[in-house]
Amino acid sequence: MTPQRRTALVSVAAAAALVALKLSVGLATNSLGLLSEAVHSGTDLVAALLTFFALGVAGRPADPSHQYGHGKAEHLSALAEAAFLAAISVLIGVRAVERLAGDTAHTVNATWYAFAVVVVVIVIDAGRLIVSRRTSQRYRSAALSSNALHFASDLGGSIAVLIGLLFARAGYPNGDSVAAVFVAVLVLVAATRLARTNIDVLMDRAPTEAERVAREAIAELPEVELRRLRMRQAGGRQFADVVIGVSPAAAVGQGHAAADAVEAAVGEALPGSDVVVHVEPLDHAGIRERATAAAVAVPGVSEVHNLTLLEVGGRTELSLHLKLPGDSTLEAAHDVAEQLERAVRAAVPEVDSVQTHLEPLSEPAAGREVPGDKRTIERIVFDATGQEPRELRFLRTDDGLVAFLTLGLDGTSRLDDAHARASEIEERIRRERPDIADVIVHTEP
Repeated sequence: MTPQRRTALVSVAAAAALVALKLSVGLATNSLGLLSEAVHSGTDLVAALLTFFALGVAGRPADPSHQYGHGKAEHLSALAEAAFLAAISVLIGVRAVERLAGDTAHTVNATWYAFAVVVVVIVIDAGRLIVSRRTSQRYRSAALSSNALHFASDLGGSIAVLIGLLFARAGYPNGDSVAAVFVAVLVLVAATRLARTNIDVLMDRAPTEAERVAREAIAELPEVELRRLRMRQAGGRQFADVVIGVSPAAAVGQGHAAADAVEAAVGEALPGSDVVVHVEPLDHAGIRERATAAAVAVPGVSEVHNLTLLEVGGRTELSLHLKLPGDSTLEAAHDVAEQLERAVRAAVPEVDSVQTHLEPLSEPAAGREVPGDKRTIERIVFDATGQEPRELRFLRTDDGLVAFLTLGLDGTSRLDDAHARASEIEERIRRERPDIADVIVHTEP
């Protein structure tokens, strides 16, 4: 049995004991205050039973018929409890007003055991209040939170009954009826608050504070635009539906990474929350990004690169290189190129014309590592950087000899400076070693 259900079971036992105690003494003393408290505890007994069974339902995992879990069972239980409380508060109030108006004769026997019972009840109410409040805060349980609220009203009502009995013993029998009216008002206020809170949850009213926390968490993520956030709660758990915008040139993996980042950020800000993220391309992205996104979405396109924008006579022209499998026929490749051009013009209306350059997709080439003369390359690298290369190896491929070179540069240097240094070294190697077909330079701090 879960700690929440154990707490609810203790509340059931306590409520049953209080009903018996208050009812017996209330009948013996003819105290409307005690009788009203007995009825109040009777509703608490029903509510505690509802809470006990509701927590059992709410604790069940999600299933095909209840894909969001069973957390709202707690709120249905709390709403039923609010209805019971509202009804009984009206009955208590009517009876108390009748006594105060003198419509019914009554005598209150404020005996010593009546006071003893009320004191015991106050101690029990205080204990139930503390236990239920702590457990509800620990497990964020709406049902236990509603129980704590009711126990607080019980404690206030019991204190009012005690004061009413003191007035009755002092010769003011209406003090008991006044206490009963106070209890009725107290219960009605508690029932109204309880109903409003749980109706908000059942109607999926957005949790304002949780939504604010989620928005702040998403706002801290770079290159992610929050387009829509919808939130609701059930059983102490937050559910968030998030729509974000990312660059249309972002790869599928990048979009997925952005969604994961949003889930992690909201989950950290709201522990235990259930987050679903939908990714969309940004509408206000640049022409290049939107053109790239439209091009790669065309079926059959393997790769696009070298996008160039030109302003010619007041017209905007875009050219790009399109790579397709090398075994494609020219006719099939031309069809793909035409589809691409139409897609780009539709996605980027600012572009007046699109020109494509067809290229075969490079197939993996065979290669093997071979020994080679490293002295010339090592000298060039030392002259340029003041240190020898961290790694240097040669591969023999179908296109010729390829040199793979790793340089160590200052980690605080700018990326464009590092690229310029690598390009300078590549050019010197090509001039002094014309036997090398290609030079691949990797830079690292």
